[in-house]
Amino acid sequence: MKKFIFISGGVCSSLGKGVTASSLGALLEGRGLNIRMVKCDPYINVDAGTMSPFEHGEAYVTDDGAETDLDLGNYTRFTKSHISKINSMTAGQIYKAVIEKERSGRYQGRCVQVIPHITNEIKSRILAVANEDADTDVVIVEIGGTVGDIESIPFLEAARQIIHEYGRKNAISAHLTLIPEVGGGELKTKPTQHSVKAMQEIGIQPDVLICRSPEMLDEETRQKIALFTNVDLDSVFTCRNVDTTIYEIPLMFFDQKLDQVVLKKMGVESRHANLEPWYSMMERHRAREGKVRIGIVGQYVDLHDAYKSVYEALFHAGVECGVEVELVKIDSSSLEESDNADSLLGSAPSVNGILIPGGFGKRGIDGMMRAVAWARKNKIPFFGICLGMQVMVVEWCRNVLGWADADSTEFNEDTKHPVISLPEDQGTMRLGLGESAAAAETHVFAAYGKSQVWERHRHCYEFSNKYRADISGSGLKISALTADGGLVDCVEWPDHPWGVGVQFHPEFKSKPTAAAPLFRDFIVTAKGISG
Repeated sequence: MKKFIFISGGVCSSLGKGVTASSLGALLEGRGLNIRMVKCDPYINVDAGTMSPFEHGEAYVTDDGAETDLDLGNYTRFTKSHISKINSMTAGQIYKAVIEKERSGRYQGRCVQVIPHITNEIKSRILAVANEDADTDVVIVEIGGTVGDIESIPFLEAARQIIHEYGRKNAISAHLTLIPEVGGGELKTKPTQHSVKAMQEIGIQPDVLICRSPEMLDEETRQKIALFTNVDLDSVFTCRNVDTTIYEIPLMFFDQKLDQVVLKKMGVESRHANLEPWYSMMERHRAREGKVRIGIVGQYVDLHDAYKSVYEALFHAGVECGVEVELVKIDSSSLEESDNADSLLGSAPSVNGILIPGGFGKRGIDGMMRAVAWARKNKIPFFGICLGMQVMVVEWCRNVLGWADADSTEFNEDTKHPVISLPEDQGTMRLGLGESAAAAETHVFAAYGKSQVWERHRHCYEFSNKYRADISGSGLKISALTADGGLVDCVEWPDHPWGVGVQFHPEFKSKPTAAAPLFRDFIVTAKGISG
């Protein structure tokens, strides 16, 4: 029978349920189990696609084009679990599906209620993930929000029902709480006790308790927590605040035997653990020497999670290249206020590379344009992703081709040179996995080692084919097209150490044990520039 692990959180939000779920998934994979991951988000939005990055962080895109919560990015980075549209559900999706069924008469005139109709819809989607692949052993379900939130109740009730129906050997609860530190460094367990009590009141007795704490809990504190929460002493674990990287958390849990306890509770025979890729990655992380400073010129730099996958991909590349990557976050609007980009980008200590990530809207575009021109003229490694590539094309057309009014129709519908525009036959957005064909003797081909490139897209506007001949004739290299040759996916600067723009998002497939090829080569070049 399939096994289920429900990850919930208490006391406060942002404790790290996604990283905890991902770390447990990595440990179980290390034990040879096939896992699947599910994220349940309590918000009423149908998905994260229309939510502001300032509000919710990045929208993580799957191969099949789902715009999901950023925690699914953690699932991808930590585990081998296939992530698609069915691995993400929101309250908005659930209620929308139930209402559509009611409107079509599927409930035959019965009164539609949270129990059983909403909870049944949640359960059916969780079970669909479990049954999609016959080889699946364990489904890890992360329930967003905090116990006690009214929005989370239907999801917790669905979890309670599955635990009851499948039995405690086949479905368990792992609850993440906070152990705060008050004056004098004293750790307080009372919030955790109240959080577990709230779980018990809705009918779920946590099997495993994971306590987020500034330091490792001592035996006396663990005994106290176990006594007042009805959780076995060997099932009380610490998630200590890490100083360096979240990727040490799986090994922290492994040292505490979290995976062994979970396997025992689920009645799964213990098996050899192979965590060599994680140990090897952490050794490379500790062995890094030197530093490269990468300027991130973006619209949403005030919120770290807005570019979460980009930052993680830069970290992965640094580990693989043996160098620390220092992020220099620059609000693109600030460059609009300065007459001299060198004052922000080139003053000591200067950046060793510039990256412009994706985004929407006109805010800060002129600042991005200045950063692109500065990197091009000063031979500084440059990486433009999605919007970053489009700005790269516009800057080239303005300052090299001499089309002063060149622009994207996203920013200026009346421009006489719409070098970036919205194709009439594309629809609203190019979303999900797409194939690109890289040209020989380009940085893109060198990074992937082949012409066939598969990466994920999330954008509306495209390089305008009307100007393809003029732009390539002026020297800007078109380094990759869509597989059918219909659209431009990558461009590169000539006579430059490394100036690459890509329409897709390579950050979404990067892992700590396998850096994204383009991020790796970008950091390799920046490392050489830094000396």
